[in-house]
Amino acid sequence: MAAMMDTAATVLEAEKPSLREATLVWAKVGMLSFGGPAGQIAVMHRELVERHKWISDARFLHALNYCMLLPGPEAAQLAIYIGWMLHRTTGGLIAGFLFVLPGFITILGLSIIYALFGNVPLIAAVFFGLKAAVLAVVVEAVLRIGRKALKNRVMVGIAGLAFVAIYVFKVPFPLIVVTAALLGVVGRWWLPQSFPPPKSTEADASSEYLIDRLLGQGHLRHTMPSARRAVRILLTWLVIWLLPVALVIGSFGLHSVVAQQGIFFSQTAVVTFGGAYAVLAYVAQRAVEHFQWISPGQMLDGLALAETTPGPLIMVLQFVAFLGAFHHQVGVSPMTAGVIGSVLATWVTFAPCFLWIFLGAPYVESLRSQHTLNAALSAVTAAIVGVVLNLSVWFALHTLFGTVRTERLGALAMEVPQWSTLHVLATALAAASMLAMLRFKVGMGWTLLGSAMVGAMSLAAVGHMPL
Repeated sequence: MAAMMDTAATVLEAEKPSLREATLVWAKVGMLSFGGPAGQIAVMHRELVERHKWISDARFLHALNYCMLLPGPEAAQLAIYIGWMLHRTTGGLIAGFLFVLPGFITILGLSIIYALFGNVPLIAAVFFGLKAAVLAVVVEAVLRIGRKALKNRVMVGIAGLAFVAIYVFKVPFPLIVVTAALLGVVGRWWLPQSFPPPKSTEADASSEYLIDRLLGQGHLRHTMPSARRAVRILLTWLVIWLLPVALVIGSFGLHSVVAQQGIFFSQTAVVTFGGAYAVLAYVAQRAVEHFQWISPGQMLDGLALAETTPGPLIMVLQFVAFLGAFHHQVGVSPMTAGVIGSVLATWVTFAPCFLWIFLGAPYVESLRSQHTLNAALSAVTAAIVGVVLNLSVWFALHTLFGTVRTERLGALAMEVPQWSTLHVLATALAAASMLAMLRFKVGMGWTLLGSAMVGAMSLAAVGHMPL
């Protein structure tokens, strides 16, 4: 019997991708993670669920539910979660690091160029083309995730209500989640047919998806909760998170610009519920008006860069920190100060993501089989489809139009485009990208590359940013 179990374990281990193979996948995900949360979730779903079949839709959305409840960038946390499930802590570190690295390098390079030379039109044109193509990726993801998460009319109704609540009434995201969870709990008893129980572990054991199969057959024991491990993780990651801040304070003083940035962005990391969109106004107000690190125009330029480069939109904090330290930190060269501020802001923004996942994910996984909780999470999943649709609409408006204004009618507040500012080329590129990906099944990488080349060529042809 023991020999048979060892043989089964060996077979399952052989099915798992090696760390090298997984690293290549995570590197691809990181380099293609354009388009904010909607685009990044779309890329991960396409690669991890559809292509590699590492994780099923149900578990992918279960993990996303948890990440949506956490402060910080939910897409980065989702990558860490899935990497951790597959290859333990090492896998989570690799997934999270490679998710952030392309954006970090890109924003750092563009921050240096911006500080020295101002905006560079060619770079802006390339990212203009990329952003239009990403819209096709986002639309495809909303359709695909929606078809699999909204399995009945009740779920469709919850998704619709969530979209209206956040888009029209600007209801805070945590309130939407809590309301959806309560609807799920009530619906479990009133409409049980609309909230079916989760699949059994026996069904998971024969799943075509790797992580589900490993869990169903009793492997991946690191996903089991442990109080001792939880304490160890908490203490370790608090030190990892805050030690660099302490070192900067010791080197430059408590009131130095880089030390204040480390403290401020550490505080921001624990209040960014609902993703970057929910916190950007707060960060802009503090960075521009209170600390006066940057000007309003520089903040808008940084947001434009973060929107069109790979990585989470919260990477705009890296740009803010670089410029603030570059222009105001004394005692070192401006470039050295900018790099220190940039690295520290990125560190304190993303280190908590690893803490939240490594600490909480085992408990979230252990609760998955509880029927009432599963009903609540099913309703939250439906609500998240509405939230992702809201992010997609936001991204589409800001991609296709030069000016988007907020119109209010009493308690209602909706973003409405100024139709005269429609980007003709962006609309054409987005339509062509959708046709290529949805009709002709052209790969996402080729679609993005082609759109970026068109953006660059349009600048060369007309001599200014394409319209």
